[in-house]
Amino acid sequence: MSTHTRPALRLLALGAAALLAACANPGVQHPAAQPLSAAQLGLAATSAAAPAPVPAQWWLDLGDPALDSLIARALAEQPGLKVAAARLARAQASVATSDASAGPQLGVNGDITRQRYTENGLVPPPLAGSYQTLGSVQLDGSWELDFFGRHRAELAAATGQARAAQAELDAARSLLASNVARSWVQLGRLLEQREVAQRALQQRAEMLALTRQRVQAGLDSQVEQHQAEGALPDSRQQIEQINEQISLTRHALAALSAQAPHALDGATPLQGMAFKLAWPGDVPADLLARRADVAAATARVDAATGDVQAARALFYPSINLRAFAGLSAIGLDKLLRPGSAQFGVGPALHLPLFDAGRLRANLGARAADLDLAVESYNATLVDAVRDVADQLGSLDAIARQQNEQSQAQGAAESAYSLALQRYRAGLGSYLLVLNAEASVLAQRRAATDLRARALDTQIALIRALGGGYVART
Repeated sequence: MSTHTRPALRLLALGAAALLAACANPGVQHPAAQPLSAAQLGLAATSAAAPAPVPAQWWLDLGDPALDSLIARALAEQPGLKVAAARLARAQASVATSDASAGPQLGVNGDITRQRYTENGLVPPPLAGSYQTLGSVQLDGSWELDFFGRHRAELAAATGQARAAQAELDAARSLLASNVARSWVQLGRLLEQREVAQRALQQRAEMLALTRQRVQAGLDSQVEQHQAEGALPDSRQQIEQINEQISLTRHALAALSAQAPHALDGATPLQGMAFKLAWPGDVPADLLARRADVAAATARVDAATGDVQAARALFYPSINLRAFAGLSAIGLDKLLRPGSAQFGVGPALHLPLFDAGRLRANLGARAADLDLAVESYNATLVDAVRDVADQLGSLDAIARQQNEQSQAQGAAESAYSLALQRYRAGLGSYLLVLNAEASVLAQRRAATDLRARALDTQIALIRALGGGYVART
């Protein structure tokens, strides 16, 4: 080895050692946020074999074919779901990009250049001052060796983002199905309320006829007749209010299923819809883990963790193996001759030394992103626990209200029947009949509302428990 190369090699070795020492210290930036535990949220212990609370197509349990068809159309046609599906496709493409970047790369380069060589440069005569055509065809290959796991971390981050996008798509599907079902229940409630209002209108028309007979017989005055006449337009006005709400609800259902506003003008839910599903008495942690939004938040944490690991790996050397092989010649007639061959192979090393704090700032940003992802997960989990607790609490309360309302309606019906009998016999006043009738109508409306609320709350509980979501592998 010459005396000129030894000092250069020593200097290179010392410089590499210094660079390694400088690059191996990314600082002490660590994420600060910690995920909440099941015990902190008051959840029951996780069961390794806990069954799914509801099937994936839970709405089939209601037994209404029209609802089944409506939800199927919504899941197939709703533009909002297609937006989420496009985000998923983009995330999956990012996974493929990250996976490919870790493998060997190979390309073909070729060029032809017509050039005049300077007479006062390094090229000697006879090329100096002449015009020549340069040509080359070459294979270039490279492979970055992932010694410090940067590519693995980037792939893990991209995979986490793709899993989050998939879970968010599933969450959107679950929310859409529950919104369609809840609007369908609302439509059924309004139609039943209209039936109650129409029965009330018929009842008041009969009362008006009876009152007119009593006025003609001198048993009542014009006051009672005017009261009876005023009750009819009031009933018709209530019916028109309900008709307006029915129309708006049908429009909402049409929008959810990507149809024209009046496409569902004749839609009528099946009366007596009810679930046969059993509801959990408590909520084990693994049931909440089956919620798509919780799964998405978990995947975001995994993705952010991969980003932190990739940012740390940037502090360490990157080593590339590079190789080329091809043909190069001055004069195209010589390009394909054996003597025009050229090739080479060797490593390339990159060591970050001084970047004014860019790498450390990048690591700090990724650590902050991980804190954000963890706290977002915690917030999602807290909301999920509250959501389930709210629906379970409401179901219990509604059941107790239904029991009390049933007794109240029985009493109101009896009181109205007795008041009507007394009025027909001339023993009671018309005002007493009106008051009794108002109580009956109020109880009938309350019964309809409570039945619809119970069904709506059950659907909300299904959504809160994940809506049959199963994580995709």
